[in-house]
Parts: sequence; C-alpha cells; structure tokens
Amino acid sequence: MRIDHIAYRVKDRYKTSKFFIDALGYGIGTEFQIEFDDGSKADCVALTPPEDRPVDTEEWDVLLADAPEPYLNDDVIFHGYHCPSEIFVSDGPDGSIVGDWVVARGGIGGVHHIAYQVDDVEAKMNEWKEKGYAEFLSESPLTCPGLEQVFTKPSELTGIIYELIRRKGKGFCVENVKALMESTSDVETDEK
Repeated sequence: MRIDHIAYRVKDRYKTSKFFIDALGYGIGTEFQIEFDDGSKADCVALTPPEDRPVDTEEWDVLLADAPEPYLNDDVIFHGYHCPSEIFVSDGPDGSIVGDWVVARGGIGGVHHIAYQVDDVEAKMNEWKEKGYAEFLSESPLTCPGLEQVFTKPSELTGIIYELIRRKGKGFCVENVKALMESTSDVETDEK
C-alpha cells in the first residue's frame, strides 16, 4: 500500500498549484470543471510529481548505500516503492460544495482526502468494515475504465476522508470526483 494522491480543497487553486509547482517541482497534469445539478461548479487541477511515476506497483531499485543507516548492509539492493504522489486541487465559489467546505474551515481549506493505492479495493473495504476502521460513502467501489475507488466518511480520528484506489492507468475520472463531492456535501455540512 502507498499514497496515490492527496486532495486539497482551497480558496484559490491557482495560488495553491503555483506553490506546489514552484516549491516542489510539480507540473500541471489535467484541469477540468465539474458542474453539479444545483448549477454550482468546482474547478479542479491534477498536479503531477516531478519524478516519473511507476505504473501500478512497479518497484524502484535503491542502492542501500543511499538508504538510511539502519538499512545499510554491504552493497545489497533494496527493492522499494517510490511514492511520488499526485496532488489534486479544487476550488469553487461560495455556495458550491467546495466553496462551502473551504468557508467552514476558516476560508483557507485544507486536505480533503488522502488516497491509498491497494491491490483489491473491495477486499480492503470489507476488511475495514469488519474491523470497524471506517464507514464508507457507498456500498461498493466506484468504477470507470482503469480505475476503482471507494471513499470513507470523515474519520473520527483525523477528520479527513480516506480513499482506497486501484489504478490501471493515470489520471482521474471526472464522474467519480463528482460523485465524491456530491456524496460528501451532506456529511460535511453536518460538521459545521
């Protein structure tokens, strides 16, 4: 398991994206707008990490000479997973799902959810349900070509949403992002 992406809801996606681009070397991946049934909108941008991201669970070889002290052992190669997570940034006007979320958090916003890449979304979802780790926003994972994902309700421990995701490619599915935003609007309004 590793972090797939971190999603922020912010007041100004351009300023926030510029920070990640200038300070950490991210690049702009895709930009899109989501229109909701009530006429409100959310504008979104996916930022790509400065490193090339391995496909699914491709391993990165790391010489142990470059590893922290506890892992040093001659010239053995350590197979590890590099984690250049994508960053997803969205904003929206006052009265929109995203805009109201930002206002409820002092007008700044913050981390909305963290997505963890897993091998089997449904199995991990069932495990979390059985162990009482989380309640989910849907009864089964959301799917679209090359993507399967499910979202928890905001955690009682951290206040954020966790996403379990399995990818067979790159990018985000606009329909699933819209479904997440719509499914959390009532939950997040209750938190205010």
